[in-house]
Amino acid sequence: MTNRIRVLCIDDSALIRALISEIINSQPDMEVVATAPDPLIARELIKQHNPDVLTLDVEMPRMDGLDFLERLMRLRPTPVVMISSLTERGSEITMRALELGAVDFVSKPKLGIRDGMIEYTELIADKIRAAARARLKKPVTPQTPATTVRAPMTSSEKLLIVGASTGGTEAIRELLMPLPPDAPAVLITQHMPAGFTRSFAERLNTLCRISVREAVHGERVLPGHAYIAPGGERHLKLGRSGANYVIELEEGPPVNRHRPSVDVLFESAARHAGRNAIGVLLTGMGRDGAQGLKTMRDAGAYTLAQDEATCVVFGMPREAIALEAACEVVPIQSMCEHAMAVMASSHRQSLRV
Repeated sequence: MTNRIRVLCIDDSALIRALISEIINSQPDMEVVATAPDPLIARELIKQHNPDVLTLDVEMPRMDGLDFLERLMRLRPTPVVMISSLTERGSEITMRALELGAVDFVSKPKLGIRDGMIEYTELIADKIRAAARARLKKPVTPQTPATTVRAPMTSSEKLLIVGASTGGTEAIRELLMPLPPDAPAVLITQHMPAGFTRSFAERLNTLCRISVREAVHGERVLPGHAYIAPGGERHLKLGRSGANYVIELEEGPPVNRHRPSVDVLFESAARHAGRNAIGVLLTGMGRDGAQGLKTMRDAGAYTLAQDEATCVVFGMPREAIALEAACEVVPIQSMCEHAMAVMASSHRQSLRV
């Protein structure tokens, strides 16, 4: 097959290099052109082979993976999929790698490395395909914005419901950072494996004026708070308890191959919040969230999709736009201000296209 995706694997473990090579070379549309045990050797192989995508270990000898990634994105921007260990330190480093420009990551299994990695074959292949098509973003050093979006004059009934996948960690940061401390509550499903969403929430909590945390089953949904679905474990749903919104975490099969699923969150928001919610579908691979956003719009919610130019991967927003699920298509840089303006002006609900 011509035009195969050319991959360079960088990992200090010979076993991981062999397994990733086996996984990638089993796919008809990609191949490993070289492997490297550390970033210094990788630099020469990049010049020699000009790969389309790199897989990069987080912690390696001779040069830290983050140092290498930072230099790579500055000197020779290339799509990178991080290979991360499921440790607290590994998850924190992975969050920083995504800020530095990595497209996505795969977590190494703690036990049964060979069988675990082989089980990830489809996931790894999908992430490499997405990375090969991704729009690379300039690395950022997040800082609290000098100005924030003014909080709309709304009741505590108003909600912002957000879904994202590939590229979503940075898009969510851009969405949340301008929010004022008294902003309406935000519920977020970001496709992410178990063990990483806590670091993601803690990182956002240090950057944002609102409180950001992993969602806990049964807790009340409050203004000035953002609740992130725990990765890889349960679906996040909006529920009701009397006059209050509450968090529901539900075990169940994956939806659109994902748990948590954006569709599950959006459909629960359509059912319990209706026109009091704004649905926001951000960058991501696949179609999860597209039908759910349509359900929210049909229930009276105002719905927004991120535009192609600012998405890392335009898959999920594209699918939603094709279903006419989005009232408007908006660049991520103005998504927060736009959502708050819509929320403050109920008459905007009638301006659907």
